[in-house]
Amino acid sequence: MRLYFSPFACSLASHITAREAGIPLDLTAVTLATKRTAEGDDFFAVSAKGQVPTLRLDDGAILTENTAVLQYLADAAPQSGLLPAPGTRDRYRVLEWLNYVGTEIHKACYGTMFTPDAPPEAKAWARGALDKKLAYVASQLEGRSFAVGDHFTIADAYLAWALMLAQRVGATLAPAALAYVEGIQKRPAVQAAIAAETAAASTS
Repeated sequence: MRLYFSPFACSLASHITAREAGIPLDLTAVTLATKRTAEGDDFFAVSAKGQVPTLRLDDGAILTENTAVLQYLADAAPQSGLLPAPGTRDRYRVLEWLNYVGTEIHKACYGTMFTPDAPPEAKAWARGALDKKLAYVASQLEGRSFAVGDHFTIADAYLAWALMLAQRVGATLAPAALAYVEGIQKRPAVQAAIAAETAAASTS
């Protein structure tokens, strides 16, 4: 499989998930501003959406949308425990987190903040809303090392990305959220993904 990613975009969550699952992936960096791959190819020729993550499966099929890619990778390695079994309450807690991060933080806040032609008033609203969302997240992470249960899941991959980006835009994380994301960043798979994306960013 091949993962098309942009360094430190939300595709980092899929990159982390693959490494946590022990799934070998070919990696292709994409510059989202130009929609060109690191090799200079037209990314729209790969995905009509022009968005990351985009996963090319072994049979050539294309899968897009972060939460779909995360679940696909987790289901490809069920022994990893990255997505609890169907019918278990923890599975739906993981899906609950995926939806919250995807809609309330990623699209509602970051999607507006990073849209070049969004009005300044909209960007300011999104930045204020982000603080409120982060406060909720911190309240749910009190005394917790992981978002759901007692081990790492795809909810942690996506949530940790969102919190790392929050730090990059100057948001202050509450102690519970800060301790959580610092713990996640110590994981070898997370460190390896970040190192690979740092290297990709330096050559783009």
